Formats: sequence, structure tokens, C-alpha cells
Amino acid sequence: QEHDEGSSVPAHPGAHDPICKCGDLDVIFNYKASSQKLVVTVLEAKGIPDKDRSGVNTWKVHTVLMPGKKQRGKTNVQRGPIPIFKERITFSKLEPEELSNHAIRFRLYAVHKMIGEKMMGEQLFYLSNISQEGEARVTLVLEPRSNLSSADSQLSLSAVSHSDSASSTQSLSHGGVPELLVGLSYNATTGRLSVEMIKGSHFRNLAINKPPDTYGKLCLLNSVGQEMSRCKTSIRRGQPNPVYKETFIFQVALFQLSEVTLMISIYNRRSMKRKEMIGWISMGQNSSGEEEQSHWQEMKESKGTQVCRWHMLLES
Repeated sequence: QEHDEGSSVPAHPGAHDPICKCGDLDVIFNYKASSQKLVVTVLEAKGIPDKDRSGVNTWKVHTVLMPGKKQRGKTNVQRGPIPIFKERITFSKLEPEELSNHAIRFRLYAVHKMIGEKMMGEQLFYLSNISQEGEARVTLVLEPRSNLSSADSQLSLSAVSHSDSASSTQSLSHGGVPELLVGLSYNATTGRLSVEMIKGSHFRNLAINKPPDTYGKLCLLNSVGQEMSRCKTSIRRGQPNPVYKETFIFQVALFQLSEVTLMISIYNRRSMKRKEMIGWISMGQNSSGEEEQSHWQEMKESKGTQVCRWHMLLES
């Protein structure tokens, strides 16, 4: 069990503990090879952001089986500084020899009455860390995965970018899927669509094993696929987990909102003339997947409040 915990929880330098951590989630994994079922019991969360920092005192946990994302589960909402869930979520059709190819992603959400759910932290647990039979109790360290709504968000951002660059070589050898954290908001009165490129994770230089120089390109397309406007971020050099924190504003009338498509592509710049695409997503009329579709829908319903979500990049 100690081995399980050690291999599933990324080590953070002690100095960054208060900032790089969003809390701990206690979980029990119970796999039965005979039935090919994994029962995950979400016990409780501890050390999570207090009400001053998160703005709420109500919490829920979402789980999803990676990489397919077809099997999902979530807990009921619980209150308090140490929410106790004690809820079981079952994942099925997991063959013993396939177990090591999967991971469960846990996300802790703060639940706001007015604006819905806000993702506060997440952690991946690789199923190669559990035995074929019997229970394993694990404490997962949740990484902060969204802007914290307090004055120390800039502080946490600098610590995250510091720890990201420090773990660059570790990230390269880790076979994670490239992901991008995007913030969306739309003001129906002014017709302003605001897109914040927040940060990426597991960006790799495909040709050589060194951290890539990356930038993001955003294109807004009309209903027939013609480009209405485009922009791009500045380059982040030598970072597998780059922090962009750049916001772009597009003018989109309310009646157009369901007809436009936002394309976001991440490029690795290998030289002045050469670049390669790390991956892309699209949102809006032609969304590239369910997560992207629901993020766009959530933005439309959030009445001008920013909605932040992670997206797995598709290969070109």
C-alpha cells in the first residue's frame, strides 16, 4: 500500500506544499478479476481550500475512466471543511491484463448555488498501482487545477509554473496525454466572447526528447467554416507544462453564438520556419467532442461568469 501511494502521488518540494496542493482525497480501490469490476469508494476530502478561498462550503467529486472517458461517476454534494462522501462508484468490463492501460481521474468541484460547479483540483490514479484482488486504500494529493478566487491565485500560479518547469524531464518521460486548460465567458449584452488560454500539461517535442517551445493559435469560424478572426499567444520556451494566462476577446452577436466554431491549436515551434502541431480542440457549432460541447453549453448558461475546463488535445 505504501508503494501504491508513493507511485501514484507526484512529489512536490516541501516549500510549495501550501500552494501546490488543493487537498487530499481518501479513496478505496477494490478490483475483482473474476467479475472484471473495479469498485471505487470515495471516502472524504481533507485540507481543501477554505470558504474564504473557494467561496463555498459544498463539494462533490467526479470520476472518469481514462483514456476512453466512456465510464463516469460522481458523488452527491456534501458540506463542510472535511466533506465525507462514503460513496461507491463501479467501473466494469476491466480485463485483468488491460488494467495497467487505464487510470481513474478524480476531480473535486466546489458547488456554487448561482454559477454551478467550479473545478478546484484533480489527480490521476494509474490502475497499474492496484493488485488484482483485494482492497487498497490510497490518499490522493489533489493538484490545483483552476484559478482560485482569492488574492493568492497569482502566488499559486507562480508556484505552479515553478514546479512545472522543475518537473519538466519527469513530464517528458511520463506518457500523459497533452491537455489544455481553457477559460470561457460570454457577455450577451456586449457580445464579447472571452477566451483565456490558461495552461497546458504534458506537451512533448515529438522528434527530440527535450521540452518544446509552444504557442496557441485561436481561430473563430462562421457557420460555413470561413475564418472570422484569428490570434495567437506568445511562445513559451522549453516548458512541457506551459502557463500562458493570455485572454482573447472575440465579438460575437448572441444570435451567432450557436453558429460559430472556436478552433484552438497548440504548435511546437522547432525553428524559425518549422513548426508542428501538438494537438487541437474545437468548441461551438462543430465541437470536437462531448467535453468541448458541454463546456460551450456551460459557458452559454453561466451568464458572463468564466467557466474553466481541461481538454485533451486531439492529434492532427
